[in-house]
Amino acid sequence: MTVLYGIKNCDSVKKARKWLSEQGYAHDFYDLRSGDLNLKTVVRLIEMTNSDVLLNRRGTTWRNLDSAIKESVNQENIAELLLANPTLIKRPVLDYDGRITVGFKPELYSTIFNH
Repeated sequence: MTVLYGIKNCDSVKKARKWLSEQGYAHDFYDLRSGDLNLKTVVRLIEMTNSDVLLNRRGTTWRNLDSAIKESVNQENIAELLLANPTLIKRPVLDYDGRITVGFKPELYSTIFNH
């Protein structure tokens, strides 16, 4: 099963969805803004990647966070922070055969799906 996590209007997510469709790879799309994201999923994504990889420190959401929150982010509270602010999750997140990949590059996806 292939699941792509992202936000519908994100350019990188659009490119990933288009690539998957054009290559004929069926996938479920999970919009992080849908309100259905749960702590179990966030924890799993963190465990399978790394919180530093998953946390988007370049986006508007991060820049708009209170500096005290930014300074207090650690392994114990990052899952709750990402759950409360799903736009802090770098996108897209691809879950293919239990392997998690963050970001989109056509070459990377080609490697993943042609292993």
